[in-house]
Amino acid sequence: MHAIAAVGLAVFLVVTGITHFLTPGYFRLLVPAWLRRERLLVAVSGAAEVVVGALVLVPCGRPAGGWAAAVLVTCYQVSHVDALRRARPDRSRLLERPVGAVARLVVNVLYIAWAVAVATSAA
Repeated sequence: MHAIAAVGLAVFLVVTGITHFLTPGYFRLLVPAWLRRERLLVAVSGAAEVVVGALVLVPCGRPAGGWAAAVLVTCYQVSHVDALRRARPDRSRLLERPVGAVARLVVNVLYIAWAVAVATSAA
């Protein structure tokens, strides 16, 4: 079961990382305006996800890769907290409403827990 969770996390990270390059406009919208340099941040985070995913995929790299994934995904909480701060109930998109922004935070915490589980079970 642990190998399945690790491979699943690895595939998730690699696919999401590649998607940063295929649809960068979507990911740029997630970067808080005050951070600036959206293009650079999207490219760097996409590349980091691919590298970390590859590390998780290799059994000997899973502990380090799992912890790296947890740190990387924790960094994304900045974006989700900013989205919650800007959320309004009258917005047309669900993710721009308070309930959607809270859901983003919760799902991100679950991703972090998944990464920590992979890191600790592989050690």
